[in-house]
Amino acid sequence: MINIRNFSRTFGSHKGLDNISITVRPGEMVALIGASGSGKSTLLRHISGIMAGDKGGGDIRVMGRIVQEGGSIDRHIRKTRAEIGMIFQQFNLVGRLAVLTNVMLGSLGRVSIFKSLTGRFPRAVQEAALEALRRVGIADKAGQRASTLSGGQQQRAAIARAMVQRAKVLLADEPIASLDPESSRRVMDLLEELNRQDGVTIMVSLHQVDYATRYCQRTIALRAGQVVYDGPSSALTPAVLKDIYGAASEDMFGEELFAETDEPAMAEVIPQPYRPGLCAGAAA
Repeated sequence: MINIRNFSRTFGSHKGLDNISITVRPGEMVALIGASGSGKSTLLRHISGIMAGDKGGGDIRVMGRIVQEGGSIDRHIRKTRAEIGMIFQQFNLVGRLAVLTNVMLGSLGRVSIFKSLTGRFPRAVQEAALEALRRVGIADKAGQRASTLSGGQQQRAAIARAMVQRAKVLLADEPIASLDPESSRRVMDLLEELNRQDGVTIMVSLHQVDYATRYCQRTIALRAGQVVYDGPSSALTPAVLKDIYGAASEDMFGEELFAETDEPAMAEVIPQPYRPGLCAGAAA
């Protein structure tokens, strides 16, 4: 579903992404972890075709279609983007518009520009938006301005928008970083539901490693723009995390990382070594 081959992106003298190769199969829900500045957000933006990589710096394909190669975004990217949903940390809703309107904007790739600009969305889109809001539990907020919602409710509205978009691939860039624990669980539950029930392929970047181990079978870790781990989330032991985050991992996670896990023997699992393109935990 996502195929990244020898991809690089340089910012001045800094390698934001350094010769990355990743393959994600249809139906996977993959966590993307790493310290701030490791390249997580940069990678997701390149997968979606928002940013172009280095000239001659590899290629990215989604659903078998070229997103970019050799430093150029494909000229047919609009068609591909229509099936790639993107969820951001800061929600990216239009605060002055009603929640329902924000959710209907997910259909922009399928309705005419005139109808979208005038707000005259087809009835089928309105019904789909209301159903999506029901699924995420905020249908009663449909008529409110988006700016009046709590952070967790705004993120659920963003997920509803991706549902209306009918995204086959969903990229979530630290979607719970600014949320309280209860809202974080609700958002992650919704992403898991989209993955399991709707078959949406999801890549979600997380600072909270415990959510990676709880919700994603597979985790990819970045450090200084390079993939340093690609394997089962269940094998993210304190020793592995120290390799990923450095000595600071002891202060960041300590004994709390596995406190709520259903895998009491997780720390005894021996992690698999990283191999480019490894699809550990992929659905059969």
